[in-house]
Amino acid sequence: MHALDARAQALGLYKGQPLANARAMVQPLAILPSDEKADALLLDAIADWCDRFTPFAGLDAPDGLLLDITGVAHLFGGEAAMLTQVTQKIAAQGFVVRGAIAGTSLAARALARHASKSIVPAGGEAAAVAPLPITALDCDDKTLRALRHAGLKTIGQVAQRLSSELSERLGKAFTTRLRIMQGAEETPLTPRRALPDLMAEQNFAEPVITENAIAASLLSLAQTLSEILERQGRGARVLEAVFFRADGQVTRIMVRTGEALRDPAVMLRLLRQKLDALADPLDPGFGFDLIRLEAVMAEETLPITVSFDSGENAARQVGFLIDRLSARFGDARVQRFVPQDTHIPEAASVAIPAQDRDFDGSWPVKRRNDDPPRRPLRLLEKPEEISAIASVPDGPPRQFRWRRVPFEVVRAEGPERIAMEWWRNIREAGSDSAPASSQQKSDGLTRDYFRVETREGQRFWLYRDGLYHQIGAPRWYMQGVFA
Repeated sequence: MHALDARAQALGLYKGQPLANARAMVQPLAILPSDEKADALLLDAIADWCDRFTPFAGLDAPDGLLLDITGVAHLFGGEAAMLTQVTQKIAAQGFVVRGAIAGTSLAARALARHASKSIVPAGGEAAAVAPLPITALDCDDKTLRALRHAGLKTIGQVAQRLSSELSERLGKAFTTRLRIMQGAEETPLTPRRALPDLMAEQNFAEPVITENAIAASLLSLAQTLSEILERQGRGARVLEAVFFRADGQVTRIMVRTGEALRDPAVMLRLLRQKLDALADPLDPGFGFDLIRLEAVMAEETLPITVSFDSGENAARQVGFLIDRLSARFGDARVQRFVPQDTHIPEAASVAIPAQDRDFDGSWPVKRRNDDPPRRPLRLLEKPEEISAIASVPDGPPRQFRWRRVPFEVVRAEGPERIAMEWWRNIREAGSDSAPASSQQKSDGLTRDYFRVETREGQRFWLYRDGLYHQIGAPRWYMQGVFA
């Protein structure tokens, strides 16, 4: 038996009982197959909804939540009012809820399961859990049998025994668990998601539904968040808008910026751009009763200097355009190329998200103004092997076939020799599990590049894999295409 309702428990059934025994005790017995994955997703959704009370929420699988309400209870009228509000709102969604407040997570968990609605003052955990049965310790069956065999029925009776005696018979982990339950120790609560650096939120007496009301709320929150950021000399790099629906559903919208931002109008524009690009439009349902704007990541900013340089203003506009495009299409789809410190042509640059502006270097100058281009405009992602029909020693093929099309070379320039990195050669030579493409590219360890022109006027960038005198029939590859 995985779970039971109140009627089944009243009939004497218990969790973990074999199904055959339960059917022998109760006839007829309504049984549904358990779905642990769906239960975990549901618990995670309820935890998302509980973020409205505190961002420091953790899961207590399979059916519990732990909320750290330190410093937030006064926002809801005190601990008693907050406990009532949390349990009532979750119960209104169709769940059976038990809750308690205590100084440690294990004490709160035990009280919620065996003495619901308990509120323990600071330092009163030991007295509060003393009358609870030993099953509240949530130990394994072997430990429970040992406790029952010793005649111990409550946590208070267990606590009266010497700590050394309990450690010797039941293990040190058990005594540590008992101390935590009594408030003598505590284990840190692991939050489900990283806590935001700053946030602002707005509650509504009546849930809002209209688009204008939602936009006005977002602008107000952006202005509040902007004032906080300005006082602290910081700017937001990652913004997240959280919409809490009255029926318990939570929707999160996240946008990233290339530079620290605290302009509320720009914040609102990026958020609306993201909302408009959603595959499933934001559905208010019965309305949002809470909207929150979080600065998930904020960083210090330097004072802005007024500049009349049109180039600097244009760069700022380009940065804003990149932010808008990234909000609409995703930051992984708007990219830019940055150079890498390598001579291997296909690895000379790498694409990174355009919003990542940590790299401020410039591209190295490969030629003078009057020189012809030494690198092709179009570089193939992977070199493609060509079939050399007629070859000459230490020179490019006179005729070759690429993509089933024959070409005749009339002019050539080269060679330009590029050697592979020695550390890559050693690593690949000593690895039998290297990919076939990598082994193929590093067989010769050296590449001789030629710029060739065909009879039809096409210009290609070819290379020979390996030195000519070291190999019998050299392999040729197409690296790129000029204009």
